[in-house]
Amino acid sequence: MARIGRSAKFARLARQSRLIDLVRPSDPVCSLFDVAFSRLKERGFRDEYVYKSILARKILFGRHSLRTACLLNEFRAGNCKADIVILNGTSTVYEVKSERDSLMRLERQLQAYREVFASVCVVAAEEHAAAILEMAPEDVGLLCLRQDRIATIRVTKDCPHRTNPLMIFNSLRTQEAKLVLEAAGIAIPQLPNTKIHAALRELFIKLHPRDAHAGMVEILRKTRNLVSLSTLISQLPESLHMAALSVPLRRTDRSRLVAAANTRLADAVKWA
Repeated sequence: MARIGRSAKFARLARQSRLIDLVRPSDPVCSLFDVAFSRLKERGFRDEYVYKSILARKILFGRHSLRTACLLNEFRAGNCKADIVILNGTSTVYEVKSERDSLMRLERQLQAYREVFASVCVVAAEEHAAAILEMAPEDVGLLCLRQDRIATIRVTKDCPHRTNPLMIFNSLRTQEAKLVLEAAGIAIPQLPNTKIHAALRELFIKLHPRDAHAGMVEILRKTRNLVSLSTLISQLPESLHMAALSVPLRRTDRSRLVAAANTRLADAVKWA
């Protein structure tokens, strides 16, 4: 939709899912996404996208904004990818475990996250709560999704001192690592590209964990901020907010996406 302003796949899935029977031909395309999202929010159907969407609404937009906080989606930490990371004055990672997920990898994920982020929180289905409380370290928080609200079962603790500068370094792009070091007053050596990464790593691991973490938060809030998406988010329904925050879109594609989302369904079904 963003690339060419229409989607044959959307037209096909609208018919195959029969969701199109629940809206009027004069309704816009975005109304069908709303209907689909409302179905996915029903217990037993909730997947990762639903959890992420509610988290974004309650925490990113509820407590903060795109101007005061930064959201990272699928951010690398060790051999794991964090579902959602929110950066404001600190870093908080949210790992989603829906009713459709197992907890098999959770201990390994939490171990990796605790070395990169100051606050670690699991957002889970209620049926996972007891098992998570048993296996997770005491500083790890637990939130449970109850219908359309998030209940706090255990509050997360902010612990930047337990982070690991090497793990933080491995999560950053080379230019971001340079910026962290420069902000800490450390001179960057003039070396060829084949040697600079190793040299930066040796400098980075000498940082105090608190300083490495604070530097990461400050630089990522600048290099990966999503302020430019504010207008796009305001023009899309809530059901598409997380998609807009997650899928890289060129600025030139955003107006096409908005136009497609507002196309009458009677016209959109002809995209096929």
